[in-house]
Amino acid sequence: MNDVERLFRQIVRNLSGSDPARLRRPLQLGDIRERIVPYRTNRRPLELESSEDYELALIRLCAGEGGLVRTEPAEVRAEFQAEISSLNPDLSILAKHDEALVTLDAGSVARALNPEPDLSFAPPDHPARTLELREPVAPPHAAAPEAGAGSRCTHCKGQLPAERIVNFCPHCGRSQALTQCPVCEQEVEAGWRHCVSCGYLISGG
Repeated sequence: MNDVERLFRQIVRNLSGSDPARLRRPLQLGDIRERIVPYRTNRRPLELESSEDYELALIRLCAGEGGLVRTEPAEVRAEFQAEISSLNPDLSILAKHDEALVTLDAGSVARALNPEPDLSFAPPDHPARTLELREPVAPPHAAAPEAGAGSRCTHCKGQLPAERIVNFCPHCGRSQALTQCPVCEQEVEAGWRHCVSCGYLISGG
């Protein structure tokens, strides 16, 4: 993960803990610098050694690196892009455009809230059963369907064991009866279109 990605994830993390609804609204650049992720209180998670490194990462983010945000107006975004391509970027451009609006990419926000798990040491899939094991009984309030070939975890997308009732994912350990809102992380039941906590549109179906 590079400096820009860490900065974006810290913006998402701080907003999700204080005001999740703002994750879907444009943010003023000055607000990001002074209140949402000020360098002086976030230097440790950002892993940046100086305020100059922080300001350069913020310029790169506003320039659109990685497609993580969209900066408006377009001419301001173009100025950030020009500075990044120069040999000696002018860091004062941030203060000059404190009122520029930065909109977080929704897909990137969802990935930041629910990062992909490291499956390098996950237990292998078991296509066939070699021992007679008693089927686990699903709780009556959260009965999970029997997993079939190709079933995947609703959270980490890892492969689920076939031909058995799966209440919890063997990779990430999370319940298969409930999922989470990508914005406020509250539990969302299967079939819900909106989160009952923050109103986020879960799906259009």
